[in-house]
Amino acid sequence: MKKQILLMTVVATLCVSCNIYTRPEPKGEMAYPQAEWLRAGEILMHTPGPELFNGVIHPSAGLFEHYFDVEQAAAEHREYIRLLERNGIRVHTVYEILNETGIDTLRTLASKVLQYDISAIPDEDAEASEQYRKQTIEEMSRDDLIRCILLQPTVKLNRTDNNTGYEAQYIQAPLMNLYFTRDQSITTPRGHVICKMNSSQRAPETEIIEVCYHHLGLRPVLRIEGDGRLEGGDYFPAGTISLIGCGMRTNMEGIRQMMEADAFGHDTVVVVHDHKLWQMQMHLDTYFNIIDRDLCTMVRSRFEALPNEPEYVTCDIYARAAGEKAYRLMNEDKPFVAFLGERGMQIIPIDPEDEMHYANNYLTIAPRHIMAVGGQSEAVQQRLREAKVQVEWVPLESLIDGYGAAHCMTQVMKRAKN
Repeated sequence: MKKQILLMTVVATLCVSCNIYTRPEPKGEMAYPQAEWLRAGEILMHTPGPELFNGVIHPSAGLFEHYFDVEQAAAEHREYIRLLERNGIRVHTVYEILNETGIDTLRTLASKVLQYDISAIPDEDAEASEQYRKQTIEEMSRDDLIRCILLQPTVKLNRTDNNTGYEAQYIQAPLMNLYFTRDQSITTPRGHVICKMNSSQRAPETEIIEVCYHHLGLRPVLRIEGDGRLEGGDYFPAGTISLIGCGMRTNMEGIRQMMEADAFGHDTVVVVHDHKLWQMQMHLDTYFNIIDRDLCTMVRSRFEALPNEPEYVTCDIYARAAGEKAYRLMNEDKPFVAFLGERGMQIIPIDPEDEMHYANNYLTIAPRHIMAVGGQSEAVQQRLREAKVQVEWVPLESLIDGYGAAHCMTQVMKRAKN
């Protein structure tokens, strides 16, 4: 299996380097997503680079599950992009956007993250050191400015009698989780919302994503502030309703800000409460996902959970009448499985073995057409075939060790209108 995956990624890398595939423009009229199952048109992604290395040398501190090979992960990501483009989807990458962004914007971003620490040199002229830092940034090439933004370096200075009179320690706080572009923002029928990350080390990612939106001519409708927390893996547009998870990474204050700003774009908002708070199921999209208007998946532990168990999922339903701005709580602590059933959703259960291999974290690119992590059991493959789901199995064996998969790595910015 590993040899087959390696061969596929090597072939994908060769295809990219030879420019065999041209970037498509989405076909048909596209809009901000009304529903997760509508045909995807434009997606924002980030192929990981050198910023990933620091994360894999201590995976837990990097918010990762296991060590994985950085180059192999990048090759898998490029292959995933190629497969999406083959389906007529326009993929924008963070690096490409930064490479096209105005140089002054890059210098501003770099200036925020490049630090000279002179705390160990009491007699150092702070103003002179700051001017030297600014001058260095002004002289940086575009590529080095982007490296600086992604690596977030600090130069901790000391005096020495040798050479130039300085020695330094070089410390980095790289954005190793940036390739999970699902999380830094959400895209609702109203537009883009810039999230506020639950982990401080991921906080700088949101500004980079906002710069990407501005470069694409898009203006976010809201930025979550203060005590609010919101991450994109907790959000699904679902036709006439919005589903938003509330648990490890998203809190009620973030959701309240969304409702107060009318940022959901739906008159019904369903807040799905996670009572387990487990890293493997950190977001709603790790234990629930949508394939079509009448078909979804749920990991078996949640699907079969009893009311007294932490895996049991409940939801609160907020709604407003036509023309009203304020939402009102209409139903509280409703069993989520029952809610889905009332909406006519068939649920395909995902067994524990497949859940741990990220079978639930697929990306729906059209009704009953998904991009999913390869290597799943015959049982889940059969259930999908019986439901007439077209699956493209994507080799992501390295990337999934970062605690995410096909859904987590994509921010769908545009989908078909219907």
